[in-house]
Amino acid sequence: MRTAAGPCGRFAPSTTGEAHPGTLLAALLAWLDARSLGGRFVVRLENLDVTRCRPAWADQLLADLTWLGLDWDELVDQAQAPARARHEAALDALAAAGRLYPCACTRADRAGGRRAPDGGWAYPNTCRGRALPDGGWRAVTEAVRVRLDDDRIDLVDEGGLDLSQTPAVEMGDPVVVRRDGVLAYQLVVVVDDAASGVTRVVRGRDIAPSTATQVMLQRLLGLPRPAYRHHFLLLEPRGDKLAKLHGSVPASALRARHDAASLCGLLAAAAGLVAAPALCTPRELLATFAWDRVTNDDRVATFTDHLEIA
Repeated sequence: MRTAAGPCGRFAPSTTGEAHPGTLLAALLAWLDARSLGGRFVVRLENLDVTRCRPAWADQLLADLTWLGLDWDELVDQAQAPARARHEAALDALAAAGRLYPCACTRADRAGGRRAPDGGWAYPNTCRGRALPDGGWRAVTEAVRVRLDDDRIDLVDEGGLDLSQTPAVEMGDPVVVRRDGVLAYQLVVVVDDAASGVTRVVRGRDIAPSTATQVMLQRLLGLPRPAYRHHFLLLEPRGDKLAKLHGSVPASALRARHDAASLCGLLAAAAGLVAAPALCTPRELLATFAWDRVTNDDRVATFTDHLEIA
């Protein structure tokens, strides 16, 4: 775990497809936050899911960030051996503390139960009483979950968003190793943030319901808690968040219709950092960047022959 020598922010996209406008907005805001404080900026490729991630998408995403005018001080590839080693060490620590258990439940088993804060079905901790097999978590052929403390996490992010929860109850014990052996987001995000010395997590508010679970995992693993801020989202016209899953306009299409300065200006105007879209670079935005200028309202993005954000 790196000892923080000052502010450090990060951008941690999944490489399951091309970047889209929401990806680039999140990267821009995280970069502006870190650089405005004179801090380090880490780009972390969340590419553990070998069934969905592709190296070509990772390469293209890095090229898109560079094209937009963003830079970074550290690049973390989760698929590399050092990352895997620290993830497994965290799992070993949780197992030694008696926190891990195998789970045979499926999503269908949870359907119709209690809604979680993220809109999904809460896991009712059905399998908590099961023990790991003799070979430990590595020998489990089902999902592996971590038993959280049944404590409330009182937390408000820097933007005033109340993140307080009793995550073990409201969300349920999280999966840390999927049935297919892929290590799960909730575990790796806290381990990798600590490893890079991340002190500031800036991300879209669709991730906000997971924060209390991550804070609980930090506590169980003895890891520091960064400051959190959750920003507005870009939405599709029908109201869903822009996402690769929904086929949102890819960065390759954006780059074919916009130069970097015009796209940066569109994103800055959508955020409220400039009064109207105008040519600019991320570095030019630094001089006047402040979070109290950033809108709290989600915006709708459309694309025909060019990007528009209303």
